[in-house]
Amino acid sequence: VAKDLGLHLPALGDRGVRVVSEGRTQYFALHGKTGHLVTAERIDREQLCRLVEKCVLRCELIVQGEM
Repeated sequence: VAKDLGLHLPALGDRGVRVVSEGRTQYFALHGKTGHLVTAERIDREQLCRLVEKCVLRCELIVQGEM
């Protein structure tokens, strides 16, 4: 994420970068040392999508300040 945004790792914390998922459970997070997007919670496809063939989890990346 840091590389895609053109930011250095310390800038992620300085800019308040965070990942927000739909619903109460936050399935994704930013790894503080690498800037990679990682799973923060176990994802159980059968529980989340049950009978849906295409299972999609949406999340947003929030960055404070102008880019």
